[in-house]
Amino acid sequence: MSALEWLLEPWTFDFMVRALMVTLAASTVGALLSAWIIHIGWSLLGDAVSHAVLPGVVLAYIVGVPFALGALASAGLALAGIRAVSSYSRIKEDAAIGIVFSSFFALGLVLISVTPSSVDLSHILFGKLLGISDTDFVQVMVLSVLAGALLIARRRALTWFAFDPGHMASLGRSPRRESAVLLGALALVAVASLQAVGIVLVIAVLITPGAIAHLMTNRMSVALWVAPVVSVVVTTVGLYCAYYLDVAPGGAIVLTYAAAFVVAFVAGRYGPVMRRMRTRRALISEGAV
Repeated sequence: MSALEWLLEPWTFDFMVRALMVTLAASTVGALLSAWIIHIGWSLLGDAVSHAVLPGVVLAYIVGVPFALGALASAGLALAGIRAVSSYSRIKEDAAIGIVFSSFFALGLVLISVTPSSVDLSHILFGKLLGISDTDFVQVMVLSVLAGALLIARRRALTWFAFDPGHMASLGRSPRRESAVLLGALALVAVASLQAVGIVLVIAVLITPGAIAHLMTNRMSVALWVAPVVSVVVTTVGLYCAYYLDVAPGGAIVLTYAAAFVVAFVAGRYGPVMRRMRTRRALISEGAV
């Protein structure tokens, strides 16, 4: 087999092309979102939303409606619950997140246990990327486009909110509105990514690209480009690994993300760019520059 044949063989199958399209759509928008999430410090919130959709998904299966509707409703309720607990009590946000997301996830597991014939646990938790239906394919694409359009339209305000919400408020702009935009996009991306890698692994799609981007640059404008590019490369490589190693595509993609993070971490820590930055900071602190 020639190198060209090796590269093209996976894409001669419709299910692989569909898997690539779905994963690229969800993970690219997730990567764009993750650049802001990492900077603000909302990583745990992304984890909470990805797990809190479980009861909504199960109820959607039971009732017979599109799972995206149930997942979005469940994510919205979870986010509202977290905000209510942290805003109207002395409980801090990290504790509120832990309480709400664990409660929602447990509710989903209970619902699964009482309806074992109606819900395939493995598909919900780990995705069904290679067997995605036409309906689910359309749902992922629509949700990804909506989330992407929202983030692109509000990118300047979101960056302002991420860096200086106090200054934004002092000038009459509403940080709460930008927070709501980010949370809404987070819910949309979590539900879209659910189809590709499942509930358990959505957090990697929402967090790792942004973390890699912030290891590679300290400029948000650059990170907003780096994160999606990293996501495209990782998704493609992960699907190649899944095809040729005959392993679960969701797990392969997430492990490829992990490998990319290790490379970025090592390069950032010991690479020439970071060495120059550390040297310059040291000279500045000593007054030599």
